[in-house]
Amino acid sequence: MTAPGVEDAVRPAAPVSERRLHPVTPLRRAWAPVAVVIGWALHDPDQAQRQLTRLTTTTLLIALAVIVPAAALYGFLTWWFTHFAVTDAELRIRTGLVFRRTAHIRLERIQAIDITQPLLARVAGVAKLRLDVVGTDKKDELAFLGEDEARALRAELLARAAGFAPETAHEVGEAPSRQLVRVPARDLAVSLVLTGATWGTLAAALVVPPVLWLATHSVWTVLATGVPLLGAAGASSVGRFVAEYDWTVGESPDGLRIDHGLLDRTHETVPPGRVQTVRLVQPLLWRRRGWVRVELDVAGSSNSVLVPVAPREVAESVVARVLPGVTVPPAVSLSRPPRRAGRCVPVWWRGYGIAVTDAVFAARHGLLRRSLALVPHAKVQSVRLSQGPWQRLWRLADVHVDTGANKTVTARLRDAQEAAVLLRGQAERSRTGRRDARPDRWMVS
Repeated sequence: MTAPGVEDAVRPAAPVSERRLHPVTPLRRAWAPVAVVIGWALHDPDQAQRQLTRLTTTTLLIALAVIVPAAALYGFLTWWFTHFAVTDAELRIRTGLVFRRTAHIRLERIQAIDITQPLLARVAGVAKLRLDVVGTDKKDELAFLGEDEARALRAELLARAAGFAPETAHEVGEAPSRQLVRVPARDLAVSLVLTGATWGTLAAALVVPPVLWLATHSVWTVLATGVPLLGAAGASSVGRFVAEYDWTVGESPDGLRIDHGLLDRTHETVPPGRVQTVRLVQPLLWRRRGWVRVELDVAGSSNSVLVPVAPREVAESVVARVLPGVTVPPAVSLSRPPRRAGRCVPVWWRGYGIAVTDAVFAARHGLLRRSLALVPHAKVQSVRLSQGPWQRLWRLADVHVDTGANKTVTARLRDAQEAAVLLRGQAERSRTGRRDARPDRWMVS
């Protein structure tokens, strides 16, 4: 006779039901053999052109008859040998046609799940699920799933990560969301026009190629320089407008949700408790309109923008949502370095400033493009003081605050005695903040 506890211990686990990706996935993977051919042609275009001129029509048709089925077969087999399954404790992704790979993603280590839809995926009604996991730099992804299936799977994974039982996780569904900010397309376009980087790259693209032509009279040199400059100008203007179009920020129990994109639609989540630093950035030409850009440093995540452009009071209200209990220090409360700091950094020293509140360490830098960084005391991993020989001469020092996102916020050119006091005080505030911090959990109210 077996004891009840022993019987439960030896009872076999419930079978895991594996699922496949959407049937359109082979079309995405079938491009690999074609990409190899294109890559070879671009690597040695002269050889590729000579080989192409030698081909007869019959040979070309035979080659296409081999390459196209081979690409289709490759796409089908990679799709056929890719499975995923959700267990009580983890998400398993099994891939590999020749070399097998199985990823075991523990649910409690999932910190963000994003849904992205490239243009063709939106047409086909499918979506890509991307997962941010603690301790990994590369995102695991499931591409592609049906749009409804992707949203349902995301809701199930978040529910399980929040601690819901497996049998009820399916019933939880996607948490409701309340819209906080929606960036008008007109404001986004005007903000890009008023950004100095846009005009700088465009001016370089218009000025540098003619100068190179006059100097070298080489078409290849002009193209090799002008095309990347034009691409950079387009990426900083049109590319950003397309990527940040219809930017919407909503609040839900599982974090702040961000939706954006004109062609490729992206659905991101800023996980609660994982934000290490918030920055309010204000270019020179935005000041008259009172606009700011809100950027983030999130531990283990690539999400870096919270709001591309918004009035300052709206941006501060969103910051209060992502950092509960935090108030953005006003500009008048920021303490500048002493005047002798101008001996180390002439003129630009006026752009530096710090403020320490009960909730955050705030440091500002930049005279034309101002950036105010806010670090919650609980997110400070270490505090350092540095002092170069020229700074020692003028009794100045820098205080560096390191965060869990491998980023550093620096209070520059402070009085040496003030910096020492700031160092000790910040170390104590960080210990107290970590002790009183709320848990980094999903859907914790």
